[in-house]
Amino acid sequence: MLSVSDVTRPFSTDRRLLELHAATCRTLAHPTRLALIEVLRDGEHSVSDLVRAVGTTAANLSQHLAAMRAAGVVTVRRAGRYAYYHIGDRRILTAFRLIREVLLARLTRDAQLAERPTTARGARHR
Repeated sequence: MLSVSDVTRPFSTDRRLLELHAATCRTLAHPTRLALIEVLRDGEHSVSDLVRAVGTTAANLSQHLAAMRAAGVVTVRRAGRYAYYHIGDRRILTAFRLIREVLLARLTRDAQLAERPTTARGARHR
């Protein structure tokens, strides 16, 4: 016989996964953080390297890295007084690449639509 916990557990687990997914997407929903992923996809970098590559201040970068670290997107390795960041799970890069491909296809489609000639009434030819 099924118990109440057996029936509600899948929903609860699915709900938790959806919440984690949303939180991770919110963490990544900033151009500076996306730029950090772009730089870190080639491997580990020091904070000073990241400041130069992303073009922000160390204080601003620190806030972004802290949010990304809390979400598990990046991890840090400390060597003395230096911190080196890298992608926490390489599968993030696969998701990053896939989203980028979708967006590039969208931009290409939009550009093709913009190039279509218009009729006298402003409607596009098909």
